[in-house]
Amino acid sequence: MKWSALSGSAKAILASVVLAAVVVSLGAFTRLVDAGLGCPDWPGCYGHILWPDTAQEIALAEQAFPDAPVDADKTWPEMVHRYFASALGFVILCFAVYSWKHRKQQNTPVKLPLFLLALVILQGLFGMWTVTLKLWPQVVTTHLLGGFTTLTLLWLMFLRLSHRDWQLQKVTTSLTPRGLTRLRKLAMAGLVAVVLQISLGGWTTSNYAALACVDFPTCHGELVPAMDFKEGFNFTQDIGPNYLGGVMDSDGRTAIHWSHRVGALVVTGVLLLLMAALIRTGSAHLKKLAGVIALVLAIQIALGITNIVAILPLSVAVAHNGVGALLLMVMATVNYRLWCFVSASEQDAAIGLNPTAVTSNI
Repeated sequence: MKWSALSGSAKAILASVVLAAVVVSLGAFTRLVDAGLGCPDWPGCYGHILWPDTAQEIALAEQAFPDAPVDADKTWPEMVHRYFASALGFVILCFAVYSWKHRKQQNTPVKLPLFLLALVILQGLFGMWTVTLKLWPQVVTTHLLGGFTTLTLLWLMFLRLSHRDWQLQKVTTSLTPRGLTRLRKLAMAGLVAVVLQISLGGWTTSNYAALACVDFPTCHGELVPAMDFKEGFNFTQDIGPNYLGGVMDSDGRTAIHWSHRVGALVVTGVLLLLMAALIRTGSAHLKKLAGVIALVLAIQIALGITNIVAILPLSVAVAHNGVGALLLMVMATVNYRLWCFVSASEQDAAIGLNPTAVTSNI
């Protein structure tokens, strides 16, 4: 859809999607440079609105926080991330207020903006707990998932406001209502698989297990290395220790890393089945969606392998995080559009009752 054809609301939401993508990328950058505790307090940084910069400010900051020496390379990433996240929260607040004021107007989403507002408030709390609980992996992983969810829901709201009607082409006679139902279930399975894999990725990075295996395709020279799943997936880790750098032993981190690799294979298998099913429908639009899935998945796999063999380059690791978010958005788009579609036989039945009934009312 052309930019000029979008409504003002759709353009504003699309801009917020870009801002959310920046926030997600900054969050990844902050984690990867070990700046999650770059500021030991919240919401300020050593009591500053920005961060201590001069020699005098640094001396006073280290006096106030003797257990947390100032590291200039870690203070600014943390605070830049916080301010961009705050800006996104303010934008979502504006959307929620606008939607509520115009709730009686047709095609104005209300529930989703309000849910996003509640989510972004919760995200702010998790941002605080990330610092106060000293990078407790459960909080860090949940915070990452919250950021991905915020980005994806903003994208879905853009799809909703773009007012583009999606329907199957009439030439697609092979896709029956039952076939469409099966396709929707497969697309949902793909979405769930991607979400679980992102969760594994979050658990991997929050426990510093990305480099638990530095060879590929084997791990420590074996397809199934020595692992400790009980420790690696201990979700009752104590609150209190400083988790910067991780506290697990090698076998625990290996279990996490190896599971993330297996998860990638599962996701690839499910998405390959989905792509084949989309292509078999004969719909040109669904074939294009299959192509988008294939492209994004291939890039993500390549980035994941590069992270291992090149020993986690910062730019590649940040890109891997970003493309993971993009893959989630793609899967959300596929599911959204499949639920907007009607099969050819459903179109015929609808036309007999109401010529305008073939489009979705989502």
